[in-house]
Amino acid sequence: MTFSYDPTQINDGGLNQMRFELGDVLVEEPEKSAYLPDEEISAVIDGSRTWKRAKFRLIETLLMRFSYEVTTELHDAKWQLSDRVKFWQDLYKRLKAELEVEELGAFGFTGGKNRPPIFRIGMNDYRRCR
Repeated sequence: MTFSYDPTQINDGGLNQMRFELGDVLVEEPEKSAYLPDEEISAVIDGSRTWKRAKFRLIETLLMRFSYEVTTELHDAKWQLSDRVKFWQDLYKRLKAELEVEELGAFGFTGGKNRPPIFRIGMNDYRRCR
């Protein structure tokens, strides 16, 4: 697994831009500070339809990785590891909402007020009610 990041290429539409947007830029000591390897980021980008979908999938993996971390207190030491997940959860919720709106829009649903349907039940029923 490799961990690379070039801050001069944050608009390359690939690995460097995704690392920048996710904040996973500390790659000097990857075993201590980096979250995602280059191969994983590249595979997700290549396998996703859109940039936003790739980012959503990577955040989903990060949340799964951090799900087991909890707040631990031992005598005077206290580790609040669950606090660092808050950023990822907020970003995950925001992206999920945006993707749902985009995907519904692709099928013609806008979520706003629509005109009433043209057809209704019984419109071809020519019986007279007396």
